[in-house]
Amino acid sequence: MKRTKTIVTLLATFAFAGTLLLGCGTDKTNTTAPAPSATASPAAETTVPQNESATRDFTDWTGHTVQVPTNPQRVIYHGETTGDLIALGVLPVGTTDITGAVYEDLIPDAVDVGFPIEPEKAMSLNPDLIIFANADEAQYESLSKVAPTVTFDSFASLDDRMRTLGDLLNKKQEAEDWITAHHTATDDMWKKLRENGLKEGETATVLTMYPGKRLFVMAGAGLPQFIYEKNGFKPLPQVAKMIEEGQGFVEISNEVLPDIAGDRLFILTPVAADARNESNELMNSAIWKKLPAVQAGKVYEFDIMKATSDAKSREWLTQELPKQLLK
Repeated sequence: MKRTKTIVTLLATFAFAGTLLLGCGTDKTNTTAPAPSATASPAAETTVPQNESATRDFTDWTGHTVQVPTNPQRVIYHGETTGDLIALGVLPVGTTDITGAVYEDLIPDAVDVGFPIEPEKAMSLNPDLIIFANADEAQYESLSKVAPTVTFDSFASLDDRMRTLGDLLNKKQEAEDWITAHHTATDDMWKKLRENGLKEGETATVLTMYPGKRLFVMAGAGLPQFIYEKNGFKPLPQVAKMIEEGQGFVEISNEVLPDIAGDRLFILTPVAADARNESNELMNSAIWKKLPAVQAGKVYEFDIMKATSDAKSREWLTQELPKQLLK
């Protein structure tokens, strides 16, 4: 629990603060099932439809048993996988900062409730459910005074996350339909790539830069969850070990690049301007230019805020990855 909490906090700090890292969770013509109609809007509800005032017990990620609404209408989601809810047709009234996300235009009225989350701002939205992708018990206690609050493991696999949310949000069938359609879409994508030159056993490494020339290799968070699927690329042993140990990302020095660079390199473009400049400096360095993947022209750049692990970003990646690899 402590390990996961640390990863969530660090990753969220980088991404939500508008500087970095994510892209994350532990794994998008759109061939994935279309999102059902939304169950909420940011406008305050003036009436409560029949049966929507009913509640039930729900046991969350960190073991709280919470009485939640059977059909929540005004949901706040605080975490890095907001797109999971949107894929199920649930439009949260409050979120973290989603600037630059592939789904940004789908929830234009959602309110940024801050990072760390601001209980007063959350209260102003009159939520009937808060989903908190964090294990911080002090923050949880504060939020639970605002509305029924459940913790959520945004580093779980995409399938597990969708099923958990399907249960919590009374969208079980929608979750299963989305999972089935997404598996079909990704299987078709990998098949197409293999037919066009992707070799069995090819390795890949995902890198990104944080301000201060801090270079990170991504492991169990964000884009790697997608490209390391069973039909996809293989992580190098060092990265596989990081994933096995539950690490979302690890800071490395430039000197170890030759040892950790796979057959293909994926670069997540940072949000912060100075980090982008430092990333460009790295890619103009002698050590970078000597990497086999660079010399073979197998380097691909993705916006860090788009190439993430939530369901809507996965839909985007299923279309975008072949565009990049088949140029």
